[in-house]
Amino acid sequence: MKIDIEILKKLERSIDIYNPENGEVPIKILGYGEISLVFELLNSSEQIAYKRIPIFDNEMQVERHIWAYNEYNRLLKEDVGINLPEYDVAWFKDEEGKIQFYCVQEKFPAESVGNKVIHKLSDQDIKTLILLVMREMKKVWDYSKNHNTIDLGLDGQISNFAIVGFDPNSPKVDLDSKLIYFDTSTPMFRVDGNEAMEAVLFLKSAPSFLRWLLKALFLEETIGRYYDWRKVTIDLVANFFKEQKSELIPELINLVNKFFQEEAKDFKIEPLTLEEIEKYYKSDSRMWVIFQKVRHFDRFLKTKIFKKKYDFFLPGKIER
Repeated sequence: MKIDIEILKKLERSIDIYNPENGEVPIKILGYGEISLVFELLNSSEQIAYKRIPIFDNEMQVERHIWAYNEYNRLLKEDVGINLPEYDVAWFKDEEGKIQFYCVQEKFPAESVGNKVIHKLSDQDIKTLILLVMREMKKVWDYSKNHNTIDLGLDGQISNFAIVGFDPNSPKVDLDSKLIYFDTSTPMFRVDGNEAMEAVLFLKSAPSFLRWLLKALFLEETIGRYYDWRKVTIDLVANFFKEQKSELIPELINLVNKFFQEEAKDFKIEPLTLEEIEKYYKSDSRMWVIFQKVRHFDRFLKTKIFKKKYDFFLPGKIER
């Protein structure tokens, strides 16, 4: 992958923290994470998606994350058998000596990504897509079940999968369709019970006055849920509220419960219920709204009052 470090350095020097698409380097935003901005360079011929992750304080942290990122990709691709895009990393120190870090991936058509696809497909094809996702996730938990020292996790939201060769002009998914998983920048695996990544760094996007509280109350639970297949599936199904497809949720619950009972019966997973899906989504949505308001306030204090640099890019209002 041809990564132009000089363009990224120029981007860091000139980017507008409030309107990142209006900087000197033309970019198109592809998405936001809690700690990241995902974008493409508009004047580049390379099909590359960049995920900007400004959380590292020293080179030791960078080296650990690069190792964990590479190993997570290797485990998922070679040992588990999940399709992944090409990937790489890029990092440098800016003019102020601050580390700027990017996870880099092969970019594929936006219309092939799961949260876009479900608005093109029939209800039956959406259910087929969810079945395919469940089968991909089973590969992960099968691996963990059969390995004593390594425990793999996954963020199974539909927006983290794309359909290989999807044609938006003739939208169709069947049981032979191939999926590709691309949310690997957060390396979710444990070795002998220890996180491969330095999980506390993912609190860097929170205001400094809240980090100790978030670490004490939520960090272990938040990270831990990605290792629990049932909780990952709850998140997958509940996300259909956000995608304005709530009418499908009862059928999806029946589908995943049947899957757990028949194709994953050895895991003895308790059936999901509509009540817990609704409760989970309301709680998650409420926490997201509060967290984003606090982050916007923190950005205002740093940039407008204290005239300091704010490292993260915040999404606008999200329909939920």
